[in-house]
Amino acid sequence: MIPHETTDRPASHDAPMPGDPRKEWSGPGPRPAGRMWVPRSRGALSGLLLVLLGAWGALIPLIGPYFAFGFTPDRAWTWTSGRGWLEVLPGVVTAVGGVLLLVSRHRAVAGFGAWLAALGGAWFVVGPELAAPLHTGDPGTPTATGAWSAALQQLAYFEGLGIVIVFVAAASLGRLSVHSHRDAERAARRAPAGALSAPAETGTPAQH
Repeated sequence: MIPHETTDRPASHDAPMPGDPRKEWSGPGPRPAGRMWVPRSRGALSGLLLVLLGAWGALIPLIGPYFAFGFTPDRAWTWTSGRGWLEVLPGVVTAVGGVLLLVSRHRAVAGFGAWLAALGGAWFVVGPELAAPLHTGDPGTPTATGAWSAALQQLAYFEGLGIVIVFVAAASLGRLSVHSHRDAERAARRAPAGALSAPAETGTPAQH
């Protein structure tokens, strides 16, 4: 009788290796493919800052008169077209972008959130200048009587706030554009342990 030979065939080259971000996703929902995965901590701080800045921009025109820190009309919780289009809308847009940046592990979704916040910040800067031609309503004037106080209110409500939002959003986009080796390692640690090795296969009897 001719003895049968058994050979161990090497694991498939398609099997993911340790550190390969292509391994099976173990998080909630489908894992973003390859380079699209990003650790949530990458945008956590920036996202939180954008949420707070957006909330400030949307709420300060409505509650500022309580602290003698507002624009005309100097009445709390008074809705005007100018407040809606020039302050509440960009504030909400910025906050929504911050939430997406804060919670998303998908690079594209987080990047979209950062761009959304940047657009909200830009509107805080240019919106008052475009209010007249776009007929969005009067932004009002600062209620402060001193020159420095009025300038501070203007910056806190519009230009200064918008510049800070755009800066934070741009910094977030810069961080999201980096795909480090640590990203791949973190993706690897999320894979099931069985995905790291492929079982050996028994060969067929040798033919003579």
